[in-house]
Amino acid sequence: MTGLHVPGLTLSELTELIASLSEPSYRARQIFAGVHQRRLRSFAEMTELPTDLRTKLSDQAAVSKLALESKYVSSDGTRRYLFKTHDNFPVETVFIPEVRRDTICFSSQSGCPLQCTFCLTAQLGLLRNLTSGEIVEQIIAALNDAYGVGSRTPRGTNLVGMGAGEPFLNFDALMKAIWIMAESEGLHIVPNRVTVSTAGVVPRIRELATIAERPHLAISLAAPTDDLRNELMPINRKWPLDELLSACKDFEKSLRPTEKLTFEYVMLSSVNDTDEQARQLANLLNHHQLRAKVNLIPHNAAEPLPYHASGPERVQAFREILESKGVDAFVRRPRGLDILAACGQLAARHTCTIQPAA
Repeated sequence: MTGLHVPGLTLSELTELIASLSEPSYRARQIFAGVHQRRLRSFAEMTELPTDLRTKLSDQAAVSKLALESKYVSSDGTRRYLFKTHDNFPVETVFIPEVRRDTICFSSQSGCPLQCTFCLTAQLGLLRNLTSGEIVEQIIAALNDAYGVGSRTPRGTNLVGMGAGEPFLNFDALMKAIWIMAESEGLHIVPNRVTVSTAGVVPRIRELATIAERPHLAISLAAPTDDLRNELMPINRKWPLDELLSACKDFEKSLRPTEKLTFEYVMLSSVNDTDEQARQLANLLNHHQLRAKVNLIPHNAAEPLPYHASGPERVQAFREILESKGVDAFVRRPRGLDILAACGQLAARHTCTIQPAA
């Protein structure tokens, strides 16, 4: 499938397309609302448009370019979607229902180039960057599956860029998608409801700090020393901890006075979870005088990864040491473990709990 992908067009770009077809500009607003607000999946469903315009649009553009290959539903209500792009690359998205809000975890790349040793996605390598339209369409598809096409969502929607890929290695497409989703005439999911996680692409951390309407930032650490982080997260060889945390200190200037930097720490049994490593982590953050909170994430095991999760008592002891040194720490509860939807498990795999794609 070729041609323009409408979910990845801004309202101004859509207006230019409509003008090139010698149509009035209000048609662009109708199409934008149809795709993003009503979450329609084809031009044929936009019956307010003249038939000849729908035909012309279909010749040049597509509303949907992701094909749902399979859907998996966890015992905790989490849903994992495995899509295929028009050129047959896998894209995974996770929908996490909660009492007060829903969270959608989206992917920014098909596969991932970073080779973090504790992450199953690394087994795929980088297949390709996703377009802004493919990022936006993940959100539309997940909301439609959960609530029906065009139905109002009963709760707020938060987005996390923590699926497959390193978002900051696809920065321009990521930010364009975030701004498209923020439009009041569309999905209206504002950047303040979006969190993007990076393994530590320092130049993009600094760039994000200069953007007024931006998402929240989370940084994956996984180790308190360069030697261990070099082993677990090879990106550290390019941007070691001192350089990464210096960039975080600069980014801190863009935070609200009560806001803290978020760090994620995957806990690997007998690898990075000792009392001494907890003290090293606290000292590292305090040395850089960072207003920080740390999310402790027990490793989500999956074959063939060689790691195991730290036990609850070890996680709690690690947390208490961080807190004793003035670092706020929280334990993240995994969701979707039984369908390979939890953090670090996305690798386009099939499971026995498959539901046929509708």
